Amino acid sequence: MLSKYLYRRSFVTSLLAAPFLAAMPLPALAISESAARSLVTKMVDDINKVIASGKSESAMIRDFEKLFIKYADVPIMARYAMGVDGRRASKSQLRNFTKAFQGYISRKYGRRFREFIGGKLEVKSTRKIKTGYEVKCIAFLQNSSPFEVTFLVSDKSGRDKFYNMFIEGINLLLTERTEIGAMLDRRKGNIDNMTSDLKNAG
Repeated sequence: MLSKYLYRRSFVTSLLAAPFLAAMPLPALAISESAARSLVTKMVDDINKVIASGKSESAMIRDFEKLFIKYADVPIMARYAMGVDGRRASKSQLRNFTKAFQGYISRKYGRRFREFIGGKLEVKSTRKIKTGYEVKCIAFLQNSSPFEVTFLVSDKSGRDKFYNMFIEGINLLLTERTEIGAMLDRRKGNIDNMTSDLKNAG
């Protein structure tokens, strides 16, 4: 049987999911298809440089975190990943969570990009979507079939940034929202304890 907290969070999540999703980044009119493609092209070039650097895993992950900060709309991604629980978080809790989320994503997906050693990413296509632009890339790995990596780009924060990523069709934000929700459940809704756990996850 669900605890009172789990029941409440499950109910509130269902009740507020649509409005919260509606509040996700909508493109300001300034962003263009060429700007979105240019952003991802530059990011892919930087990712490929890290992949080919020959650095240790820890050094590569530090580099990936720098790229995540540079190219991703980290605050918006973190708020979405926390879900409706973000509504009850204080400013300091949101700030601490965003910092922990930044490191967590860099470790988790940096290790995934590290699998590309000997391969590369190539930008293939760009198209307009409701929330900005979708830029599709193809990942070429050694001894493996190519697969798709997609970035969603908007300028909601005032600068062109990507705010979601799909690897082989897996939605990063939805995946992490589920993972972080489970971490909160294990901590009975304690945001500070969940944030501490996140610092060592990934």
